[in-house]
Amino acid sequence: MSDEKKRYYRKHLKLHPLIEKIKLWPSRSGVLHGVKHIRRRGDFLEIETHCGNNFYTHNSCKSRAARWLRNKWAVSACTRCRVPEWKLTKYTNTFFSAHHGKVLKDHPSEKGYYEQIASRVAEKSETEYSGV
Repeated sequence: MSDEKKRYYRKHLKLHPLIEKIKLWPSRSGVLHGVKHIRRRGDFLEIETHCGNNFYTHNSCKSRAARWLRNKWAVSACTRCRVPEWKLTKYTNTFFSAHHGKVLKDHPSEKGYYEQIASRVAEKSETEYSGV
């Protein structure tokens, strides 16, 4: 291998943290697209690529896209997305293992999510104990 750093991730991950980290999407034709935005909508993901494609997919660890990313079955990069060479090199130096590697957490992507939850809990506890 070259001087590039090897990255290890756990093999059986949900699709959302995997795509959020790698920012690549494998199409059914074997082309890797660059991901511009990814949003969670319950059990589904709304994905927008740099070439303008928008679509919904199920957030699953056994989906076609997750398998294609783990097994690196994509053939080429999208010319309209203009995926940079450093991102493709980084992706080729990424390995997936069932027993060791970084576990990517499936967390909400909105900023301030945990602060909103904490404020709701604080408001709820104040109303419960205030005798209202």
